[in-house]
Amino acid sequence: MQSSSGVLGMVDRDLGDCQISLDLLVRGMSDEASPSLIPVSNGRLMSLDAFRGFVMFWIVGGEALAHALAKLDGVQSEVLNTVMIQLKHVSWEGFRFYDLIFPSFVFIVGASIAFSLGKLQASSSRRDAVRRVIWRGLLLWLVGIIYYGGISGGLEGVRLLGVLQRIGICYLVTGLLFIYLPVRGLVAAFLILLGGYWALLSFVAMPGQEAVSFEEGRNITNWFDSKYLPFFKWNGTHDPEGILSTLPAIATCLLGVFTGLVLKNERMAGGKKALTLLGVGVALVLAGHLWGEYHPVIKNLWTSSFVVLAGGWSLILLAFFYLVIDVVRVKKWAMPFVWIGMNPIAIYLLSDVVKFNQIAEAGFGRFDRRLDEWNGVRAGCPSGRGGRNDLDTLVVPDPLQT
Repeated sequence: MQSSSGVLGMVDRDLGDCQISLDLLVRGMSDEASPSLIPVSNGRLMSLDAFRGFVMFWIVGGEALAHALAKLDGVQSEVLNTVMIQLKHVSWEGFRFYDLIFPSFVFIVGASIAFSLGKLQASSSRRDAVRRVIWRGLLLWLVGIIYYGGISGGLEGVRLLGVLQRIGICYLVTGLLFIYLPVRGLVAAFLILLGGYWALLSFVAMPGQEAVSFEEGRNITNWFDSKYLPFFKWNGTHDPEGILSTLPAIATCLLGVFTGLVLKNERMAGGKKALTLLGVGVALVLAGHLWGEYHPVIKNLWTSSFVVLAGGWSLILLAFFYLVIDVVRVKKWAMPFVWIGMNPIAIYLLSDVVKFNQIAEAGFGRFDRRLDEWNGVRAGCPSGRGGRNDLDTLVVPDPLQT
């Protein structure tokens, strides 16, 4: 039987085309394996690892770091509080930076598929590739179930579909499509998923309702979960990673595959690749905003307009990372992200043990108290209390929460 680190290492290596496993979490803390010395093998893109690490940074603790920073005296400003708003999910309809994190990871999984499965197909048989995709997709789905508690709370507490489960399903389905379909077939699958889900939400009303609705609990996607998704559902009667919304998530993953194929194209110069990704990304962002006027952008439903908008921003961000790291070759700044990006699933699971959010809050909390005392001394109040500004007068309220 394989050790837990070995299993997580396999998942990490496949989703990120990784060369290292969970044991680097320990070795990476020593001088012998400092982030600046992490080996990146030939044929892999450092920018893709760095972008994956950037996304993981916000998943495991970046949000808490930013919110802790916002609490510091003398730092509050309208700009900073606008940033804080972007680090919160919208309640339902709309789009903020933090709504981009999960689809970006799914997008990166697709890009990694183009590299890892492309190399596997070139060196092994199709049967080996299929076996690998099925095994690792199901393994990630199972790890997701365990991560949410498994059967510890009884059968009714089992969450069949969640974040890791969605990644596993997207990897499995997209991987099989990549193995069996040519590029034209992949494009057709992408359009069918995107257009089919748009038509379903736009023209099929929830049973018991006369008109189509995109409101929470009153749409066909939420109804389908309440009817056919057994056991625990995150929002009571439905789940944001539910059954039907997984279909457009596969389209997000396919968009990543197309990006990976562009990056693998040796006939294109690096600068041209970056401009291509940037141009397509800008076009998709504009298209997503325009489409959102008629087909709402809703992350919890993973609407087709959300796929286009989030995919566009993912392309723009990846274009930046690729241009700076792999074209201009300015790399040192990105090494912490590279290290995180080469161990994404292991770090995600570890974040449930090592509370990165609490570490960030505690660290900045201590710094805030020191700054508080310093401000008090300057105001002639050694206790530190007299020189402190009222945070409520400095923090700009979130207009979308009122």
